[in-house]
Amino acid sequence: MDIYKNLNIKEHHKNSVIAIGNFDGLHLGHQKVLKQARLKAKKEKLKFGVITFEPIPNMFFNKNVKHHRINSAEQKIYYLNKLKLDFLIIINFNKSFSNISADHFISKILVSKLKSRYIFVSKNFRFGRKRLGDINRLKLLEKKYLYKTIITFPYQKNKKIISSSLIRKKIVEGKIPEVRRLLGRSWIVKGIVIKGDQRGRTIGFPTCNIEWNTYMLPKLGVYSVHVETKNFKKQGIANIGYRPTFKGKTLLLEVNIFGIKINLYKKMLKVSFIKFIRPEKKFKNINKLQAQIKKDIAKIKK
Repeated sequence: MDIYKNLNIKEHHKNSVIAIGNFDGLHLGHQKVLKQARLKAKKEKLKFGVITFEPIPNMFFNKNVKHHRINSAEQKIYYLNKLKLDFLIIINFNKSFSNISADHFISKILVSKLKSRYIFVSKNFRFGRKRLGDINRLKLLEKKYLYKTIITFPYQKNKKIISSSLIRKKIVEGKIPEVRRLLGRSWIVKGIVIKGDQRGRTIGFPTCNIEWNTYMLPKLGVYSVHVETKNFKKQGIANIGYRPTFKGKTLLLEVNIFGIKINLYKKMLKVSFIKFIRPEKKFKNINKLQAQIKKDIAKIKK
């Protein structure tokens, strides 16, 4: 998969099938749409590419939205690559781009720059300044610019429409098994281990501390997790929260990895969330906290 961070794409990637969207999460609905687009490209003997946006427009327009993403930008690229795209175009969603008109996006980008032949978009796709562009505008200009718009409809599972919004809601509620079913895989948070106050080792449960960045914030509390590095994959217990027993003020993901005693400072960890165990709470003393952690670990191992 070739990756472009501008619109100067290679000639052999023009006249292609293009799918457009944020694709945050690359959930089962996204996967179905992209597989349909790939099959269309194969049938028409064309290349297949995706246009996506970074940052996610909602985060660009709402600066106060800190925790919104299901996947990091890096993860999105990784999952897209697994879907066998020929190329990926990542458009920098900035003030300049947000001010271009819907017709400019169609005529100058989709047509002049990319020479798109087939354009796959969801039925609620909006684009251009003030989000005035929609599927009706794309359809209206088809004959003029000689492309074909293919509208994709929401994918349903168990009579529920799968969407990134629904997945974010389930993450907030701590309903991790449901998140996994909607994604078609585990929900994974990646981060670099930072130096903590090392309080965990003094109470018998050393943890790797990871700052919570732009990922969607799940229900605060304790989770069963799997932790992976380049060298191992292990079961573990994680706490996401502020550590009220110790009057913590910084939001952290703390992970205790079962059977690992090596120093992982500055290492990249992949933390797969498995199940919510209990809410975060303030304990009267360290002894009560230790007793509860032992119970949590026993429950997770069982």
